Amino acid sequence: MIERNTQTAEYWREFSLTPADTEFLRNLLLDAERPLTTRELAQALITERCRREEADLRAELSRGVIYQPKNRFAIGDKVIFPALDFRLGEVIESRPGQNPEHGEFDVITVDFGPSRRQRSFAAGLSGPHKLDANASDLLVAGDLISPEKLLASSASAMPALLGTQLSVQPDFATFEDRWLHRDLLAEIHVGHLNIAEALIEMRGLPVETKTLVKELDLPAEIKPEVLAFSLQSALIADGRFDQVGPGEVRQWYLSRLEPIEALAVPAALRYQPSDLDLAQVPSDLVQLALELDDEWSDPALGKDTDVRAGLTTTTLLLTYPHLVSGTLPLNRHAGAIFPKGHGERTAVTLIDGRWGNRFQAWVNHAGRYVAGLRPWFEKHKLPAGAFITLERRDESGEIVVDFRPKRMRREWTRFAQPADGSRLDIQLRKQEVACEYDEQIIIGDDRNEEILRLRSTPAYAHAGLDDLVFEVFTDLAGLSQTGSVHAKTIYSAVNVLRRCPPEPVFAALASHPKLEAAGGGTFRLAI
Repeated sequence: MIERNTQTAEYWREFSLTPADTEFLRNLLLDAERPLTTRELAQALITERCRREEADLRAELSRGVIYQPKNRFAIGDKVIFPALDFRLGEVIESRPGQNPEHGEFDVITVDFGPSRRQRSFAAGLSGPHKLDANASDLLVAGDLISPEKLLASSASAMPALLGTQLSVQPDFATFEDRWLHRDLLAEIHVGHLNIAEALIEMRGLPVETKTLVKELDLPAEIKPEVLAFSLQSALIADGRFDQVGPGEVRQWYLSRLEPIEALAVPAALRYQPSDLDLAQVPSDLVQLALELDDEWSDPALGKDTDVRAGLTTTTLLLTYPHLVSGTLPLNRHAGAIFPKGHGERTAVTLIDGRWGNRFQAWVNHAGRYVAGLRPWFEKHKLPAGAFITLERRDESGEIVVDFRPKRMRREWTRFAQPADGSRLDIQLRKQEVACEYDEQIIIGDDRNEEILRLRSTPAYAHAGLDDLVFEVFTDLAGLSQTGSVHAKTIYSAVNVLRRCPPEPVFAALASHPKLEAAGGGTFRLAI
């Protein structure tokens, strides 16, 4: 059997769209008259490539007679040699062969053209020979991998490759991994987009695609699926609009109406992951890290404590970076509460658990946070370290956000402030607190803009984590009668200066030559 290129993984790894492929996909979409997914296009193109290769092989074999040593050939015959990459030659001479072992046979001389030398071959052999295969034997496809199985194995990367290459083809429109040829698109001009913008702004809430289609009075003779695709592909290509619908709902909002922290990760939340060996973190500190449930913690940390499906309520710890950013962490538990859509952000309605007011928030999935809570934090005067509770309502998708209230009183807490504009100083100061909080996490400040600028100074921005941890430790140790500091407190204070999950902080604590564990998760200067 002839080995086909389409049966090899290398062939699909080097896949590149050809004009014939583009025309095939165009016709496929025009015939379907509906958007197709990248995978559907890839499956169809794999099938077409296999069909083309089969057709090319048959055409190649039809140019002449297959060379079989058992057959005789006449001068002028066109002969194909499968063992020579299906090279085509012309018989120019035939003479009797001389070999008693084979009996009577011929020797033919074949000319392969001016750029190749002539060669001689046996013909009319009476005994069996491995080259005695006819065209049907060479083309037999019994052992071939089907196009469907190719997509699941050797050609598994095809959808990604195809999507990347189609994205630069001007005749193909895309939205959420689906494609349509532009000849099928409904005309969506700038006037339609301006009306959509005005409608969304007037309502002040995300608007579904189907509502926009109705309001724009688009041609009724075009299929609803194509109308929706046409509008959505135009909206997603226009920087004014943001797809924020939850689940399979397609809702649109205006980027300029979203809080800036929803669109770009705030400086205090920007985390640069580093290589970490969890083996460096002692088991008791691993447990602390699991309790903190930082959104950037190593996924391996909680692999044995999976969040149960259908979770409807959870409690979060409000850390300093999220307080100053007006955000909530999207950790493992919060990720099970908040909805996820197909866009970079998902709009969600929050309900103030104290006063019942509803307000809009925005889930930034890549940044692992929920934006839009700054006014709520300020209204209730919440400190870093406060416990925040979340409860998802029924099918409405609304989420109640609350804290654990207690009688307001002035309490001694850690307070961060810049000293001489060049370093962080942590002191004890009384502040009013009206909620329950983690005593080892709480930290306040009244000059967070200055602290944010302090973070970017070379002394802190370029400091090694070990040095940063030790500096924070020495500052905090001065506030303790015993000179010991809890690991969670160091994690909280380090995050005033640099966004970092607990594991790297704990690894730095455990391995620092000037520090030693003092029990109960605390550290002190090594004796």
